[in-house]
Amino acid sequence: MADPSVVFKAYDIRGTVPDQLDAGLCRAVGAAMARFTGASRLLVARDMRPSGVELSRAFAEGARAEGVAVTDLGLASTDFLYFASGHLDAPGAMFTASHNPAAYNGIKLCLAGARPIGRDTGLADIEAMTLSFLEHPPAPGPLAPMDRADLLDEWAAHVRSFVDVGALRPLKVVADTANGMGGLVVPKVLDGLPFELRLLYPELDGTFPNHPADPIQPENLADLKATVLAEGADLGLAFDGDADRVFLVDERARPVSGSLTTALVAVAMLAKHPGATILYNLICSHVVREVIAEHGGTGIRTRVGHSFIKQVMAETGAVFGGEHSGHYYFRDNYRADSGIITALLVLELLSTSGRPLSELLAPYERYADSGEINTEVPDPAAAVEAVAAYEAAAGNAVDRLDGLTVEHPGWWYNLRPSNTEPLLRLNVEARTVEECERRVGEVLELVDRVCRASLS
Repeated sequence: MADPSVVFKAYDIRGTVPDQLDAGLCRAVGAAMARFTGASRLLVARDMRPSGVELSRAFAEGARAEGVAVTDLGLASTDFLYFASGHLDAPGAMFTASHNPAAYNGIKLCLAGARPIGRDTGLADIEAMTLSFLEHPPAPGPLAPMDRADLLDEWAAHVRSFVDVGALRPLKVVADTANGMGGLVVPKVLDGLPFELRLLYPELDGTFPNHPADPIQPENLADLKATVLAEGADLGLAFDGDADRVFLVDERARPVSGSLTTALVAVAMLAKHPGATILYNLICSHVVREVIAEHGGTGIRTRVGHSFIKQVMAETGAVFGGEHSGHYYFRDNYRADSGIITALLVLELLSTSGRPLSELLAPYERYADSGEINTEVPDPAAAVEAVAAYEAAAGNAVDRLDGLTVEHPGWWYNLRPSNTEPLLRLNVEARTVEECERRVGEVLELVDRVCRASLS
């Protein structure tokens, strides 16, 4: 029997199929979700991973056995599922493992109105109920009804509502959807707009035959960068497997960090909503908080993760929030993240400014960052605690909002355990590339030293 404690993470469910995540466990999760929400209907969608067909069907059966009707949205991006949850005011379950390899699958859950479910807002309760259903399966009985719904047209119209369609001008766009769900939603949204669109790997294939659907890894941008240069494109877009994240490549084929994209979109949103509140997670570049203040906004720093950011957005009324990892959240999108809304806003900026993306970003290129560096260690959480103790003993101020953040004169770093994989994640930022590289070496050496000390 699959063990729920292995797959229930901080803000979603994720594991390898079938050893960690199987139909029996998903059926129990469906029953638990039905009982937890008390809703009359649940929405279910899936990405293109082959295992999603069986797993989502089992989830639906579990919910229906509890007397809850299920509406199947079929193949969808995660941001489409969130839109449907808001549009139909119903809880939802998205079957996806996002950027993880083909052997993985998972479930992202939300309440009606796309309200987040994280460990502290219901996921722990659902885990406990799931275990109970696995240990004491209910007797078979009649199933509540199940139907299908096609909301793609409504979704496309919703995405377009974030921009002035009349202000868009002809631009050449290359989108690498990496055989993920972007292959479905990107053409749907951009169809009929004045863009010349070139799609790379639009075929929906959860085995990822061309390259992993993980655009935060530079090697996975190689084809996109080459095509942007070859086509003379104005913008390159790289989507992850479930298409809720997007990364930009400028007209020179230079990747744009999630922090710079957050700063760029924050400026656009503040132009539409003067004085608004903008969220950014704690591994975003310091340029984000600087740019928000310079343009009259109120910046609020948050933990990493969609359930945390959505909760703060609800509490503060923030119009936009960005994560360095490529997630971008919009108040008017039911506070949910969306890759394609972000892409369309950037295309609007390019259209109205008449300037290339590299020029728009130049004022924000103030720091050098390491990107996210992942390290396997025996116990990631213990490593963070050991480094925190070292920094505190050295008299340095430690910030424990999420993992460990330490500010040093002219540079800073964040170290935190992954919520989805057995890894330690490091982000470093400094004034220059040379100093950043040097500081990365120092922190990694410190991690290695404290880990060896704990084993001795």
